[in-house]
Amino acid sequence: MTCIYWLASYPKSGNTWFRAFLKNLRVDRDTPVNINELGDMAIASHRPTFDRFNGVSAVNLLPDEIDRLRPHIYRLEAQYYSGPLFKKVHDAYLSTAEGRPMFPPEVTAGVVYIIRNPFDVAVSYAHHLNCDVNHIITCMGDPAYALCGREDRAYHQLRQRLLSWSMHVLSWVDAPNMRLHVIRYEDMKHRPLDTLTKATRFCGLPDNPERVSRAIRFSAFGVLQAQENTHGFKEKSPKATSFFREGLTGSWRELLGEDDVKTLIRDHRTVMQRFGYLTENDKPVY
Repeated sequence: MTCIYWLASYPKSGNTWFRAFLKNLRVDRDTPVNINELGDMAIASHRPTFDRFNGVSAVNLLPDEIDRLRPHIYRLEAQYYSGPLFKKVHDAYLSTAEGRPMFPPEVTAGVVYIIRNPFDVAVSYAHHLNCDVNHIITCMGDPAYALCGREDRAYHQLRQRLLSWSMHVLSWVDAPNMRLHVIRYEDMKHRPLDTLTKATRFCGLPDNPERVSRAIRFSAFGVLQAQENTHGFKEKSPKATSFFREGLTGSWRELLGEDDVKTLIRDHRTVMQRFGYLTENDKPVY
């Protein structure tokens, strides 16, 4: 049976960037992989995949009914495909109404959890949805926050319960009996070779320095941005002007107000300090 690596993150934390790196590493071509060829690492909430394996369209089911079926769908996927399967996930790590893990341990090879400074997440997510950053900050602090959760609409994705930003992080990194590897966005940016070599080894992929370095070059933010400008990117929100906006760290300092920063610290202080985004005196690190 194929084992699944879950590539988990809160939205706009570097998941697609990491997937582009993995794809370039795995195919090992002399030119960069097109960003629209990441389909074999599709998001776990992809409704067409659910419909294909379930045999009954998700539009005929309620979100809780879909959640009860999702673990079974992932088991079927693991049986269907050969080789390791890498799946993007924005859901928090939760259980179904019956108390079963949404992401079955028996088909899980490991979890790569990608975390990013929530100050920068707020700015990037607001751009992605083309909305006010205060709305995003409110969502990030909402323990009931979910994507695609309205029952009167048919989305291209299934409902994804994110919870608050802090709860999302802790749901994955503190999950029991989980083979886990955590990557900070900032380390991918500033220490790419060391950071991504460790992730490569965790995923059981070739870690030859030349091959890893080439995959890093081919997935550099400027390369991804240029591809989007030329070919477009099918995962871009229709509300956003672009998916790959800047890829910087610390740009929040020019875009968040003092009250925005205070709210994010109030809501997420403990987790931010745990992962090196705040000092004990609440001073931002990045």
